Amino acid sequence: MRVHHLNCGTMNAPGADVVCHVLLVETDGGLVLVDTGFGLRDCADPRRIGPVRHLLRPRFDAAETAARQVEGLGFRIDDVRHVVTTHFDVDHIGGLADFPDARIHVTAAEVRGAQHPIRRERFRFRPEQWAHGPHLVTHEPDGEAWRGFAAAKELDEIAPGIVLVSLPGHSAGHACVAVDAGDRWILHAGDAFYYRGTIDGVGTIPRGMRVSESLIAWDARRVRDNHARLAELYARRDPDLLIVSAHDPTLLAEALHGKR
Repeated sequence: MRVHHLNCGTMNAPGADVVCHVLLVETDGGLVLVDTGFGLRDCADPRRIGPVRHLLRPRFDAAETAARQVEGLGFRIDDVRHVVTTHFDVDHIGGLADFPDARIHVTAAEVRGAQHPIRRERFRFRPEQWAHGPHLVTHEPDGEAWRGFAAAKELDEIAPGIVLVSLPGHSAGHACVAVDAGDRWILHAGDAFYYRGTIDGVGTIPRGMRVSESLIAWDARRVRDNHARLAELYARRDPDLLIVSAHDPTLLAEALHGKR
């Protein structure tokens, strides 16, 4: 499977400029997106993502949306048959409405958490993002282990080599998505970590990122545990594994240039 690395939403968040790292996967059965970043409707009306826009300060550039980048690569919108989401925060699913015919894959726990959020999480989920009635396909990733993660599920109905890896903490149903690109696996860790220093131990993590990661967490202890597990996996230096996160611009740049 050929994998394209896209930035679908530049943000000027506190302490650091960040991206929305999205994967576009070419499979025999059509295109698959891993997350969408912000969408065309967000760009047309930024109020759609709610007050969090004042904190994240997205660029809202329509040219950065997955829809426009899919078309720029010579594909049609309806070539996108599936979207696999790491979780339902607004900067990860804003583009769902741009792909109305796609099947949206998500953990059942994330759907429950988004549709019936606890009080302190109501700010993070926006029903506008799924008001168009997307075809949701929910999963309970509790199957075979994947690289030390006990709860994983291969999404055979999409294509061989796409695995949903349960990793709650950032949100109740947060998941990572692993894609077999042939020469290596790509583990899109979503928001399981924000900054590369969390897993490689290099550099100082911007304070704003550390604070926001802790404040927004559904379970801060699990977030710390996930950091440790991902750092351990990174330290193994498996030559056939690339780990990326949703928001680190350096990891995106290195993936684009094949440096890792």
